[in-house]
Amino acid sequence: MDPLKSSPSTSSAAGFDTSSHQSFYEYYKKQSLSPGALQRFGAITEVVLRVFGHEAADRRLKVLDVGCNAGTQCQFWVDRGHIYTGIDINEPLVRLARERAAESGRGSARFEVGSATQLPFADESFDVCLMPELLEHIEDWEACLREGVRVLRPGGVLYVSTSNWLCPRQQEFNLPVYSWWPGFLKKYIERRAVTDWPAVANYAKYPAVHWFSYYQLRRWFSARGLTSADRFDVMKLGGKSAAARILIHCLRVLPPLRFFGHVGTPYTVIVARRPTSS
Repeated sequence: MDPLKSSPSTSSAAGFDTSSHQSFYEYYKKQSLSPGALQRFGAITEVVLRVFGHEAADRRLKVLDVGCNAGTQCQFWVDRGHIYTGIDINEPLVRLARERAAESGRGSARFEVGSATQLPFADESFDVCLMPELLEHIEDWEACLREGVRVLRPGGVLYVSTSNWLCPRQQEFNLPVYSWWPGFLKKYIERRAVTDWPAVANYAKYPAVHWFSYYQLRRWFSARGLTSADRFDVMKLGGKSAAARILIHCLRVLPPLRFFGHVGTPYTVIVARRPTSS
């Protein structure tokens, strides 16, 4: 069987096309092991563990990585003794994730093929749900978030990083200041990206179709009883210069300055937490 195609049983059972474009697969096969990717996923782990604080010290957290790609993030959880499950719609990348985990001695990591909008897991079955660089690619983004909240246990943490329409810089499309383009023009580009202009979206089968702000997502989570923190709230101050610590403190306490901080950062980051009891 072509390694970039999905198996007939998986594709038909899920109801989605789970194959991969050659260029997309090769790009993420290489990029998923890059120093930048390792640094990014390591930082996500540290952020989530800081949110749990001392609660995580003596617990084996159950972690769900939605849109796990080639499974790079599993090492940062498995090596700390936590229980990791990854899920992705791209079956060839999931197979690559399984192979890498087995070869690296992290065979306890579990990987599934499936959709972020129909997670095949029970309610309240995970302590952590990770959705890095995913939400912008999901047409029904609210269903994706509802699923993430559904599988979280009380006190669980949902980490989201996604596109930021407030910032003119972005990496989804090879076009200048695309975040600020009008909606009708974005829709046109998105249609062409999945037909005859695949290179403009780096050959993504599901290119970005939504753009968010932290404030928008905070309102969404608040309406469902979750509390939220942004990238400035969860930054680690240890090791930073006195000037950097002062700046971060000002960002945290001065809403206008915080807003401009979001304008200057390409990706929205939000860490939402379910209450410990309903």
